[in-house]
Amino acid sequence: MGQKRSNRPTSFDIAYRAGVSQPTVSRALRGSKSVSEATRQRIMEIARELNYTVDKNASSLRSQRANTIALLFFEEPAEDDARINPFFLAMLGSITRQCANRGFDLLISFQKMEDDWHMRYQDSHRADGLILLGYGDYTLYEQRLHDLVEQGTRFVRWGSVQTDTIGATVGSDNVGAGRQAGEYLLSLGRRRIGFLGQADEHYPEFADRYRGLQEALVAAGIPVDRALQVDAITPEESGYQAARVLIDRGVPFDAIFAGSDLIAIGAMRALAEAGLRVPADVAVVGFDDLPAASMTNPPLTTIMQDLKGAGMLLIETLLAQIEGKDPPPPMIPTRLVKRKSCGG
Repeated sequence: MGQKRSNRPTSFDIAYRAGVSQPTVSRALRGSKSVSEATRQRIMEIARELNYTVDKNASSLRSQRANTIALLFFEEPAEDDARINPFFLAMLGSITRQCANRGFDLLISFQKMEDDWHMRYQDSHRADGLILLGYGDYTLYEQRLHDLVEQGTRFVRWGSVQTDTIGATVGSDNVGAGRQAGEYLLSLGRRRIGFLGQADEHYPEFADRYRGLQEALVAAGIPVDRALQVDAITPEESGYQAARVLIDRGVPFDAIFAGSDLIAIGAMRALAEAGLRVPADVAVVGFDDLPAASMTNPPLTTIMQDLKGAGMLLIETLLAQIEGKDPPPPMIPTRLVKRKSCGG
């Protein structure tokens, strides 16, 4: 004969009445500062009305660590289907190794940003924290990051590091990298440098790389020509189409700095179709140093992001939250890898 179900109120009952998530109720009852005072007072009032008391045994179990980190890949838009940026896949080995070194298991999952994935991981105590990789348009998930901070979710994401960054964000020095690419092309005598990448609030990392290029141009006394910038997102086909737009504009250019290696590879295909030689007519610099970058014809000069350092920084930043410690510096340096696409 089954056990009789208890009519004792639960934190889920309070959450339903208050119109918040169950984890928010738990944090409010613990006195967490991540919950606003107004929300906490409403939750406490409902708890009193329901004669709710904390189950000490369950609370103790929930406070125990899972010794597990959840790595969530988010699908990015593509013309054929959703895809995962290969740079993030290349980062996986470093993250896995660092987790093992710190005694944590790693859960890996592919998600859609609109799903309630956080409920399946930290909120359900399957993981002690989340690593978020790959998003597409930043403006479409910005509110979700605010929600995670409000809910007290421990997470870290790879992206553009700014003073107004939402939650824990680590990333490369994109502005410095853009400046480095610009200075290198200028040192080769190139003066009309195009940028392929959507350089606005939708793709902040691309915007940072373009800003670095602009700084290099201005420092050299060369005015920035906005006609040399064409929007493109990560996939190779986007780079191909952006290069076609740049060519069709009829403005002179002798170099291209692409927001990613895939964009650069697509651009090189468009240049070849238009009868423009790389690097004789147009020098090309990419970003990421994917394995494919060394296999293009000619091999692609690119900005290398430190994959090993990236994995370590993501894990150490997240563990600092879990262990209540100060996080490490959020930015890692980049390095220019010279190959034949610039004549090097």
